[in-house]
Amino acid sequence: MTQTTEGAELCFPQLLNSSCRKPEPPRSEALLVYILLFVISLLTTVLNLLVIISISHFRHVNLHTHCAVLRFKMTFAKLCYHKLNWLLVDIIGNHINKDDVFCHRRELHTPTNLLLLSLAVSDFLVGLLVMPVEILMTLSCWVLADLICPVYYLLPFIILCSSVVNMVLISCDRYVAICYPLHYPARVTPKVSTVCVILCWVYSVIYSVLILFDNLKHPGRYNSCHGECVVHISGTVDLVVNFLVPVSIIILANGRVFVVAVSQARAMKTNVKVRVKKSELKAAKTLGVLIVVFLMCYSPFYSVALTGHDIFVGSSVEVFMVFLMYFNSCLNPIIYALFYPWFKKTTRLIVTLQILKANSCGAKLL
Repeated sequence: MTQTTEGAELCFPQLLNSSCRKPEPPRSEALLVYILLFVISLLTTVLNLLVIISISHFRHVNLHTHCAVLRFKMTFAKLCYHKLNWLLVDIIGNHINKDDVFCHRRELHTPTNLLLLSLAVSDFLVGLLVMPVEILMTLSCWVLADLICPVYYLLPFIILCSSVVNMVLISCDRYVAICYPLHYPARVTPKVSTVCVILCWVYSVIYSVLILFDNLKHPGRYNSCHGECVVHISGTVDLVVNFLVPVSIIILANGRVFVVAVSQARAMKTNVKVRVKKSELKAAKTLGVLIVVFLMCYSPFYSVALTGHDIFVGSSVEVFMVFLMYFNSCLNPIIYALFYPWFKKTTRLIVTLQILKANSCGAKLL
């Protein structure tokens, strides 16, 4: 927002010389844009909620555990579980649904699923909390205290930072699964994946507080007038820490995965025995598309920092690039729908309320 001129409608009329102008009501063309943004926000929320339910509920949604050793372990574990559960039923008399209990204990804690679940939670929060507030902020004045402005921006910074780190973790997961398939079950365990997800969110909180520390210490410093919410971040620091370093890891990991995938695909055509399953290669390709879309959505925002300028989030110039980053959260579940048949099936079961039936988590999806 710019400073006022005499006669303009002000956010704070009592502050004649320092108040921002009220945003003009959107015209018909702009109104359509805002409606579209709200639809994208709703779509982002719903689609990612479907992903969260799909991964959490259905036991056959398993994107990576195709190793024979791990299948043996899971089969043996299920056998032991059933024996123990029947013993408990005989002793206590509770009629526990064995399949439902097992599938909820089992598939939610698979390594790749946990990483995708963490990413889906980030994207879900973008659609539910971040995008609606950002849209409303472009339509009205900031009427809350100056301190609330940087405190609010902590949320999108934490969520977007966690999305970047989740992409790094997913790339590393695919790297180990494709390049070291025999060692994957031992190196990437559910416990390791859980710790990585926790560290991802802890790191995101710490980084966001540090990058916004000056704004928290001196709220309102970068506002040009009363009635706007603008925060300043060091473009160079954010570019290196939150983009260049993660993207370098992502490109290196996926580059290696691509080389191995191509060699394995050629070996399959020549009937040479390979150690990587076709499903693993397909998962690698799908996640590769996920990474490319991620880079396309995030690169414009960080291109500002590449020019040597700092970033003022909340200014009109940055609005488009910020929403492009948010749009990535809507595209991720669409990619799942296009490339993962299981997501289409789980969506149909969820929408038709089939998940409310007994043993629904054991539905055959693959």
